[in-house]
This record gives sequence, C-alpha cells and structure tokens, in this order.
Amino acid sequence: MSFTSAAFILFAALILLIYYTVPKRGQWIVLLVASFLFYWAAGSWYLPFIAVTILSTWLCALMICRRDRLDEAYLADHKADMTKEERKAFKANAKKKKRPYLVGGLIFNFAILGVLKYTGFVLGGVNDLLSLFSDISVTIPSLILPLGISYYIFRSTAYLIDVYWGKTEAEGNIAKYALFVSFFPAVLQGPISRHKDLAPQFFTPHKAEWSNLSEGGLRVLWGFFKKMVIADTAMIAVKAIIGDPYIPGSQLSGMYVLLLIILYSAVIYGDFTGGIDITIGLSRMMGLKLAENFDHPFSSHSTQEYWNRWHMTMGSYFTDYVFNPLSISGPMKKLSKWSREKLGKTVGMRVPVYLATLITWFLTGLWHGAAWNFIVWGLLNGAVILISREFSPLYAKFHKKFPGLKENVIYGGFCAVRTFFLMGAIRILDCYRDVPVTFKSFGSIFYDFASWGDLLSGKVLELLGLELRQCIMIALATVVVFLVCHRSKTKPVLTEISERPWLFGAVCALLILIILIFGSYGIGFDAGDFIYQTQF
Repeated sequence: MSFTSAAFILFAALILLIYYTVPKRGQWIVLLVASFLFYWAAGSWYLPFIAVTILSTWLCALMICRRDRLDEAYLADHKADMTKEERKAFKANAKKKKRPYLVGGLIFNFAILGVLKYTGFVLGGVNDLLSLFSDISVTIPSLILPLGISYYIFRSTAYLIDVYWGKTEAEGNIAKYALFVSFFPAVLQGPISRHKDLAPQFFTPHKAEWSNLSEGGLRVLWGFFKKMVIADTAMIAVKAIIGDPYIPGSQLSGMYVLLLIILYSAVIYGDFTGGIDITIGLSRMMGLKLAENFDHPFSSHSTQEYWNRWHMTMGSYFTDYVFNPLSISGPMKKLSKWSREKLGKTVGMRVPVYLATLITWFLTGLWHGAAWNFIVWGLLNGAVILISREFSPLYAKFHKKFPGLKENVIYGGFCAVRTFFLMGAIRILDCYRDVPVTFKSFGSIFYDFASWGDLLSGKVLELLGLELRQCIMIALATVVVFLVCHRSKTKPVLTEISERPWLFGAVCALLILIILIFGSYGIGFDAGDFIYQTQF
C-alpha cells in the first residue's frame, strides 16, 4: 500500500477518524491495529518476520533490565561491606552477565536481515569466483525481503542497545513495544526514531487540535507535491539517460550525465523528503512529533555538513551505535597503540579514525543495498570526508587570510553548489547500478562535447522523454521548494500558512490541483513506489 495510492489515503483518513472517536486511553490500540493491518496489506508473509524481531528484542531487553535490577538490589544491600575495588569488580562482572542478552539479540536480528537481504549478493560473488576456475555454480535461492526490514530492525536494535546502556527503560507491555516498532507511517522508510523520544507520545491522550491537523495535513500535501510533481516527473528523464546499463550505447553521455546529476538529486530529494513529509505530517495530525530527517541539506558547504543534514536519523544511528563504540573498542585501542609505536604519532593517531570511518561508511553503503555500487558509494563518501578532514588545516589558513569570506554570500553559494555536485556525482552510482559503467559515464562529461549540441537543436527534450511543459513545471516546482526551504530557516512556512485559515485553504486547494494536473495522477503518468520503500 504505497503512500501515494488512493487506498492509503482512504486508510489514513479512516484511521484518523477512528483515532479521535474512540476513548483517548484506547488511541494507541487503534494505532497498533492499524499498523499491523497496514503491514499485513503489504504482504501477509511479512508479518512473522516483524513479529519475531519484536518478540526477540522485547525479551532480551526485559532480561537485561531484570539483570540490572537484581545487581542493583544486591549492590544496595552489600555496598557498605564492599571496598571500592570490590564494587568496581562487581559492576564489571554484572555487565558481563547481561551482555549475552544484548549480543544474542543483535546477532539473531542482524542474521535475519543478513540472510534475507544479502544472501543473493554473497552467493553471486561466490559464483563469480567459481566461474574463474570451473563451471560449477551455487544456486541462489529466492528469499522474501519484508518491506521496511532495515528500518524496523534498526529501530528495535537501537532500543535494545539503549536498554543495555541504561539510556531507556525496558517496556514491559509487549503490545506497547510492538506499536513502537511497527508504527505504520514510519515502518517503511523511517525516520529511525529512538524509543525514549517516540514511545511515550503514543500513550499520552491526544485531542483533535487545529494546529496539528492543519499543519500536519499541509505537510502531507507538501510531501505529495515533492514526490509526485518533482520526483516522479524527473524520474522519466533519469530513466531515459541511464537506459540499460548492460546494453552498450544505450546510455546518454556527456552533457546528459551532468543533467543526470542534477535530475537525480531532484528525484532522490523529492522522493525521500516527500515520503518523510507524509510520515511526519500524518503523525502530526495524530498529535505525534517524529524526529526530523532533513535540515536543508543542499545548502551545506561541505560533505560532513551535508551528512549532518541528510537522513539525520540514519546518520545518528551509525554514529551512536557503530562509529563511537568501534572507536573506543578494545581492538581499536590496541591498534591505536601499535600504530603510534610503529608508524609514529602523526600517522598512528589517524589509523584508528580512518579505519572506524571507512568501516562505518562501508556498512552504511551495505545497508542501502546489497550491491557493489552501494558499497563503493559508501566508501567514496567516507573517503571524501577523510580527505576533507586532512585538508582542514589548509582551509583554516585560507580563511584566516581571508577572514570575511565565510560570511560572503557568493562564496557560500559556491561552496553549496560544489557540495551539491560532488554528492550528486557520487549518488549516480545508484542510477547505473554498475560501478564501471558509472565511472565511464561520469568521465564522458569531460570528453564527449558533441552532446552539448543537443541543447541548441532542441533534441534534448525528445531524448529525455519530457515535454516542454513538464520541464517548466519541474523548474518552477524546484524553485518553490527552494524558496520554502530558505524561508523556513527562520520560521517554518507551513506553520505560518496553517495559522491563517483562509491562506491554509487556498494553499491546500492549489497543491491538490497541481498534484492532480501535473503530478503522477495526471494524464500519462503513473505514481511510482518510493525509492527507499522498495530498497529497504
């Protein structure tokens, strides 16, 4: 049930009506039933997998919490009789006792994710190796990949780790915990909310308020606008440019690859932020505030800043649960010591940071998809961040020599455009899905100058499969999104509009009209699935 389908719109409207009709103490039950109905509609065979994740992480968290209470009670009773060293040893031993529940829960759930999502990729690699020496090949099984599995496993494992670290209390009611994991607006493409931030909101009574309904509803329409008017329309041109990566000569090269960088950036932004807007907007209509996932990423001046603003909940997950623990782990500390002794302080201090960064980005790429293009995408992002970090002393000297440059609008615009094209160039690995083809196509920008003639002849629109009115609409819609995002840095435009009923009604009517005429509900269009929904 795609967010852009008529069935989902009717489903969400019905749930909202029931949600505000039932007694407030039963609102969370409505959401729980709706979440499982929604997930069942996506595929009845998906339900056992999410149920197993819910049950396993819930039980492991309870066992960790139980172990903590027993150890705290023992320590409280015997603290006076224990020396400082004995208390320290007791705490270390207590931590070891509860660690198996954490490790067991993580291994079990990531094994499910690994088998279902990566078996084909691994066995495909095995077959490639076997083909070098013999005609023997391994049969690659066809496995179910439940929708949103990466998101709900990340959400539930983050909860389990937080319970282990003592950052959140274990939820004793499995039904309430099941709602946190399966909440239907966020189960397919995030955001990856933390239990302590989201779960308490489910069980607080919510009444229908104009501010929530109007601002949330307007954000839902805004998400539809970005997804269906910008992303789905621009996707027509993206598909025309990349052609079939496995048929030589089917791709458009040179200037078209430069257009691809721009167009696919619009596609992925409109698609992903549009979906998140629908998720956050619908949740807001229920009185719930989900974590924001984007903070004007295309205004970023550096790669690091870009990733602090793009898919923020994913970034915080990998920072908090992968990079930070890895950086301070025992093996990494030993490597750091060895590196300093053998390679010198200057090089040695960098080795652990580099390794932790590249491992984190390798896993980030692998999480995005079971294919080499995603792995290379992740490693390239990590490499660019590390290279930028190495050049930071030079940047500091440069800005010291030109102190007023950081506040200069033109220089800021240059940095934002530079970062936009750098991130867009790496992102086209997602388009071609073939690493050599991607690099070859990108290289054609610098030697295939004949393609630029298509701009003068007007042939470009024909090859992109777009009509002039569609190009104008994409351009105008992009400008509107840019202006709204720029204005929202001071105060969200959607909030300002929702505070004025007459303006709210006019904007809603205009958005609906534009979506129906120019979006994927218009003549000749077909609403596509969200990119992050189909991959995760």
